[in-house]
Amino acid sequence: MSHLSPVVKWLLIINVAVFFLDHMFLHRTPAMMRDGVFPLWNPGAFTIRSGLSELHLWQFVTFQFLHASVLHILFNSIGIYFFGPWLERWWGSKKFLIFYLACGAAGAAFFTLLVRLGVVDASWDSPLVGASAGIYGIFIGVAVIAPDLRVALLFPPIELSMRQLAIAMMAISIGAILLQLGGNEGGEAGHLGGALLGYFLMRYPSLLGGQPGVEIRRPRAFASQAAPKLRPHTEVRTGEDTAVDLILDKISREGFQSLTQIERDILTQAAQRQQNRP
Repeated sequence: MSHLSPVVKWLLIINVAVFFLDHMFLHRTPAMMRDGVFPLWNPGAFTIRSGLSELHLWQFVTFQFLHASVLHILFNSIGIYFFGPWLERWWGSKKFLIFYLACGAAGAAFFTLLVRLGVVDASWDSPLVGASAGIYGIFIGVAVIAPDLRVALLFPPIELSMRQLAIAMMAISIGAILLQLGGNEGGEAGHLGGALLGYFLMRYPSLLGGQPGVEIRRPRAFASQAAPKLRPHTEVRTGEDTAVDLILDKISREGFQSLTQIERDILTQAAQRQQNRP
C-alpha cells in the first residue's frame, strides 16, 4: 500500500471499509434479505426513481462505494490497484479523482438512458452499485496513454496489450446487453457509460483543466522519474538536474499531462541520457 498513489490508496480503503460496515456490522431486516439489498443501499445505491425522479443526486457518487459481494469488491479493487496509479500519475491526484467519479456518474447516466430506451430491461427501482463504471474509465484511460502495455491475465491465463484488453471488455459489455447474457445488463450499461466518458476526457483533457490541444503521448519517463532524487549527490548539481527535479515535482502535484512541450523534451532527454549511462 505504501507504493500506491494517494487517491488510489484512499479509494481502496474507503471501498473496503464501507463493504465491511454494510455487510457485517449493520443489521439487515427480513425485507432487505428478501430483496437482496444491504442497509446502506437505501440511501446510497443509485436507482432511476430515487436518483432522478426524487432528486437524490448524491447517489450518482455514493453508489460507486457500495458492493454486492466479496467477489464484486475483490475484482473492482484489483482493477483500481493495478491500473489506477497509472492514470493518477497522468492526471495528478485532484483531476484523477474528478475523472474517476465522473466516469462512475456517467455509468449511472448511461444505465438510465438505456433503460429509458428499452435496451436494458430493468425497473426504475433496480439498484445500481459498484465501482466498475469508474474502473472502466480507468481502463480506457490507460489504453489511450499506453496502448501497447502488456497485461497478463489470471483467468484466462493469456497476455494481451492494453488496447486489446479494452476492446475485449467493450465487446463483452455490448454483447451482454444486446444478447441479454449473464443477467447483469444494467451493470454492463454502467461499464459502457464509464468507458465512453473516460475515452472522451482522455481525448479532450482541457475539460478537466488540462492544456487545450495537448497531445496524448505515452509517458516514457515514468520508470525513471525518481532517479534524479535517489542519485547520490557526489557531483556538483547542474542547472539541468535542478530543472528535472522541478519537473518531477510538477508531475507529482499535477500529473504528466500538465507539462509543457519544453518540459516534456527536457524530461525525455534526461531519461535517454540515463539509459545510455554504463
